[in-house]
Amino acid sequence: MGQGDLQLHDGSRVAVIGGGPAGSFFSFFLLDTAKRIDLDIHVDIFEPRDFTQPGPIGCNMCGGIISESLVQMLATEGILLPPTVVQRGIDSYTLHMDVGSVVINTPTQEKRIGAISRGPGPRDLKEIKWDSFDGYLQKLALDKGASVINKRVREINWVDGRPQLKTGKDFSESYDLLAFAVGVNSASRKLLANMDSEYESPQTTKTFIQEYYLGAERIAEVLGSSMHVFLLDIPRLEFAAIIPKGDYVSVCLLGEEVDNELIQSFMNASEVRACFPPDWNPDARSCFCSPRISVSGASHPYGDRFVFVGDCGVTRLYKDGIGAAYRTAKAAATTAALQGISADNFADHYRPACQRIETDNLIGKFVFFVTRQIQKRRFTRRAVLRMTSDEQAQAEAKRQMSMVLWDTFTGSAPYREILLRTLSPRFLLRLCGDMAISLTTRR
Repeated sequence: MGQGDLQLHDGSRVAVIGGGPAGSFFSFFLLDTAKRIDLDIHVDIFEPRDFTQPGPIGCNMCGGIISESLVQMLATEGILLPPTVVQRGIDSYTLHMDVGSVVINTPTQEKRIGAISRGPGPRDLKEIKWDSFDGYLQKLALDKGASVINKRVREINWVDGRPQLKTGKDFSESYDLLAFAVGVNSASRKLLANMDSEYESPQTTKTFIQEYYLGAERIAEVLGSSMHVFLLDIPRLEFAAIIPKGDYVSVCLLGEEVDNELIQSFMNASEVRACFPPDWNPDARSCFCSPRISVSGASHPYGDRFVFVGDCGVTRLYKDGIGAAYRTAKAAATTAALQGISADNFADHYRPACQRIETDNLIGKFVFFVTRQIQKRRFTRRAVLRMTSDEQAQAEAKRQMSMVLWDTFTGSAPYREILLRTLSPRFLLRLCGDMAISLTTRR
């Protein structure tokens, strides 16, 4: 088949496996771009989950924080998250360490970070008060003209150079382009066995998420509208947070293969228990899961007539996975609509977007390495606390450590930008001064 045939034309059919953020964003931008160039195509989204149902059937296993940068980017696309989706506006971060705690207020004094649920809520949900974030994005794609097929793809074959999808005996269709948006926790990755591709899945690590019911009023009393993050000296723990939502709070742990030993060490920490009511029972959780997350990019996430977007392609290290899904999905969709659907087209126009994320993740690994060194040493933890506390009483322009921590926690800025801030002479001088004070004074 010649290179000229690897284009979308009027009447072309596109299949998207996975109706989460990456799949919905891809469908949305593909149809939006096609309309702008007067291209009539059909998009089918294959998603077996029902995002209107609480519990595992409508859950997409995510802590549920929308970064500042993503909120801004969606706004430029005309996508404004409704109050029925954002369960709580986050206006500050509270950093907890064994040497003390400090509240880091949003630099712009605006509640632009949103706490959301990928589904309606945990399995014991009694009343649906908020809409699913994934369901909202899927509706945006439907409004653009996509169709959702609530079935699981069972088999992929290649017929006359085109992908043919089967969901069972009652469905078998051929498509001109196939987009994978299956994440790294889906059994759909087994479908790749019949593909002649150099694709290799991303490396992953296991995380942990659990939900607790407290009720909106009690959450406001004990946690407020602040996301609580922890910098504790617990081996293998990279990041931990308690996220207040509507009636529930989410506890999220990220690190190196989070297991029960690590979970218990964190949950029993006095800094964690102090964030909950005195009668809180850590065993009385409403829902929990141990999803895997990507810690590297996939190899060759594209080919003739197929492309991988979102987590199964590349995502940001530990943070802003939904933002990475937006970036990769948009880049892949605009490539397919404007350039073509060959491996060369994706290599020239989609791969650079993936490489930018991968390169930034390498810097992110160094950032988290430095963070681990701070976690291990009491005097460095005290220095960070001292520097951040002092800054909260100063003008915003001088809040260097606060800005570094804010963007690290939220994922609002690239790791490269965060690292460059820490290398400024003013930042280093102040940090070294606070470390010297911490070494020479008692707690």
